[in-house]
Amino acid sequence: MNLFSTRDEAYHRQQKRIIANSYSVSSLLELESSVNSCTEVFTSQLSKFATKGTPIDLGLWLQYYAFDVIGEITFAKKLGFLEQGCDIDGMMQAIKGMLVYASLCGQIPKMHKVLLGNPLLTRFVPSMESWNQVLQFTLKAVNSVASLKRDGDKINAYQREDTGGKDMMSRWMVVHRDDPEKLSVRDIIVHLSANVFVGAATTAIALRATLDFLLRDSRIMDKVRGEIDAAVLARRVGNPISYRESLAHLPYMTAVIKEALRLHPSTGLIIEREVPQPGATICGKYVPGGTIVGINAWVVNRNARVFHDPDVFIPERWLESTPEQLMEMEQTIFTFGAGPRACVGKNVSFIEMHKILPQLLREFEVRLNSPKELTVRNIWFVQQEGLICDLVQR
Repeated sequence: MNLFSTRDEAYHRQQKRIIANSYSVSSLLELESSVNSCTEVFTSQLSKFATKGTPIDLGLWLQYYAFDVIGEITFAKKLGFLEQGCDIDGMMQAIKGMLVYASLCGQIPKMHKVLLGNPLLTRFVPSMESWNQVLQFTLKAVNSVASLKRDGDKINAYQREDTGGKDMMSRWMVVHRDDPEKLSVRDIIVHLSANVFVGAATTAIALRATLDFLLRDSRIMDKVRGEIDAAVLARRVGNPISYRESLAHLPYMTAVIKEALRLHPSTGLIIEREVPQPGATICGKYVPGGTIVGINAWVVNRNARVFHDPDVFIPERWLESTPEQLMEMEQTIFTFGAGPRACVGKNVSFIEMHKILPQLLREFEVRLNSPKELTVRNIWFVQQEGLICDLVQR
C-alpha cells in the first residue's frame, strides 16, 4: 500500500499527516540549491547539442532532468540520468511497462487475476521485490547513501549516520527513529518508491506539454521570452532563476504553465471511487452501492461553462479574468485531483516547472525540428514522444 493505492482511509490520514510536510513549498525550497545543480548539468549538456548543431529529443532530456531532481529531493543525490544522458537501469521503460499493465488491468480487473495477481506466480516469484523494478531501483538508491539490514525479504533496520539532511529520506528517518511504529522502514521505502514512480514521469509530461504549446505559437513564445529578458535586464531574477523570482516577476510564464496543465493533465483515465452501501444520489441520479464512479481531468478541465474556448491554449485567461472567474477556474481544475486525495507531490512539479522552463528559454533559442505533432498515448499517464528540437545558445 501507498498513499495513492490504499483504500484504508485511516492509514491514508495517518501516513499523509507524517510525510506531507516534506512536500510543502518551504521544505522543498530548502533543497533549491540541489535543484539548481541539476539545472546546471542540464543546461551544460544542452549546450553540447547547441554547439554541434545536432537535434535533441528535448522531451527525453526533460525527463532525465525530472529524475535527477527527484533524486536530489528524495535521496540527496542525482540518479545519473543527466550525467550519462540515458535511461538509467531502464527505469523509464520499466515505468512505461508498469503503466500499460496498470491501465489495462485497471479497466479490466479480471485480467490481473490470471497475470500478476495469479497465486501460482508466487511459486516462481516469491517476493514483489524481485520483479518490481521501481522498488529495486529505489533500494539501490537508498543503499548508495545508507546501509540496509535485512532478514529474509523484510527490511528490519536502516542506519545512517547523518540525520540532519533536508532530503525526504533523512527527514523520514528522523521520524522513524523517534517512533518506529509510527513510520516503519517499509513505509519509508514505499513512499520513496512512489516518488520515483510518479514524480519524474508526471513532471516530464507537464514540461513537454508546456514547451510544445509554446513552440507551436510564436506569439505566445515571443511574449514569454520578452518577459524573461525584461526581468533579466532589470535584474529582478538571478542566475539560475529562483522559484520565488519566477512567481513574482514572470506572471505570463505562470499563466502559460497553468494553461498547459489545464489542457494536458498528466493523468488521462478517471480517478476512481466506489459508491458505498446503500448507494448515493449524485447530480440528482441514484447510483447503487458498489458502482465505480470517477472524474476525468481531461473532461473537467475543458468545462465550457467555466473556460471560454475550452480547447484553445489561452494563457491570458489566467491574467485577465475577474477575481470571481479566477476563483471558479482554480476550483474547477482537476489536474492534481482534489480533496484529501489530491496529489501530495504537486509542489515538486510546480517548483521544477517555474525554474527550468524560464531558465531554458533564457539560455537557448528552442525550435521544433519538425512541425509534426507529438505522439501521445494514454496509458493512465498521458505520455508524449517526439519533441525533437534544434537549440541555439542565446
